[in-house]
Amino acid sequence: MKAFTFDPQRRLLLSAGGGLMLTAALLPRAQAAGDEVEIALSGTPNGSEVWFRPRGLLIRPGQTVRWVNQDAGNVHTATAYHPDNGKPRRIPEAARSWNSDYLMPGKSFAITFDVPGVYDYFCIPHEHAGMVGRIIVGTADAAVAPYTDTDAKLPKAALDHFPSVAEILKGKPIS
Repeated sequence: MKAFTFDPQRRLLLSAGGGLMLTAALLPRAQAAGDEVEIALSGTPNGSEVWFRPRGLLIRPGQTVRWVNQDAGNVHTATAYHPDNGKPRRIPEAARSWNSDYLMPGKSFAITFDVPGVYDYFCIPHEHAGMVGRIIVGTADAAVAPYTDTDAKLPKAALDHFPSVAEILKGKPIS
């Protein structure tokens, strides 16, 4: 029977590889650009209050946002402020407009954001109740309030519910 011997260089290589694998498994995993983020559409059981949760969100270009209607007794939309939807433009010039149409309870709608900038959106039947949201893709100037030239064309409740760019840029989703 032949004795088994280990090459010292091979042992070093195997230990280093195992250590790297263990380190990789223990470190927090960075989200890939394609990770999906969920926004809930919901409200109180009697419908007296409605909301997007989170209503302020910071994402990277290439990420997908999925809006899910979690409101058992109401329909909602996730609709871009854009002339295609009968509203003033409040998304970047190069970005495409979107409208989920009416989402029944449990239904969802998703889009991938590739163009950096500030995106404002609303729920068609609940805009006057302040059901609006803001997504920042990439980065934005925290010192500039976007789209103020269109403020006069929006309901006061909607304007009151947009989180500030500076607040969103802190990186924590805003409920």
